[in-house]
Amino acid sequence: MNKSKQALIIFARKPTLGKVKTRLAATLGEAKALEIYSKLLAHTRAVIVKVDCDKYVFLTQEVTDDFWQGFDTEIQQGNILGERMQYAFDLLFNKGYEKVLIIGTDCPAISTKIVSSGFEKLQNHDVVIGPAEDGGYYLLGMSNMYNTLFENISWSSELVCNQTIEKIKEQNLSHTLLQTLNDVDEERDVPEHWL
Repeated sequence: MNKSKQALIIFARKPTLGKVKTRLAATLGEAKALEIYSKLLAHTRAVIVKVDCDKYVFLTQEVTDDFWQGFDTEIQQGNILGERMQYAFDLLFNKGYEKVLIIGTDCPAISTKIVSSGFEKLQNHDVVIGPAEDGGYYLLGMSNMYNTLFENISWSSELVCNQTIEKIKEQNLSHTLLQTLNDVDEERDVPEHWL
C-alpha cells in the first residue's frame, strides 16, 4: 500500500464476443461492439496508469491474458451492481485505505486529471461523484464506508445519480460533483472516430 492511502477500483469485463456492450451490439453488431469495448478498456488503462494511487481491477471473471498485468485483480462479488460495488469498497477500506474511488470502463472522455481530482476533492468532502449524461455516474469516491449509498438504488437507470445524492443528504454527508461526462451505452454515444 502506498503512503497516500489512496486506492482506485476499476470495474471491467473480459472482452468477449457477445458478452460486452449488448446495447451497442444491437445496432452495430457483436464484432464492432467488442472492438469499441476493447478501445474503451485500452483508454481506461492508459488513463489510470498515470494516477498516483494503488489500483485494483475487479473483473467479472478470471482472465488469462496479461492486459491487466501490474495491477491487483479481484473478482466481483454480488448479484446486482450495488452489491458488487459495496463489496469492492468494503474490501479496500478494510485494507486500510482512506480514500477510495471507483470507475468503470465506459467513459471515453475520462482523463488522468479527472480521476486525480476525485482524490483531491475527498480531502474536503465525504463523497465525490462524476455524473454521467444518462443519469448514472462514471465515478464515485468516498472517504469512509457509506453502505447506504449502495442500497435501494435503481441501478442501470437514469435515477442512479439523483438517488445517490438523496442518500448522501439523508446521511448529512458532504459531497461535490465533477464535470458531467458521457458513458458509451448506445451507438450515439460512441466517438465518431471509433465507428
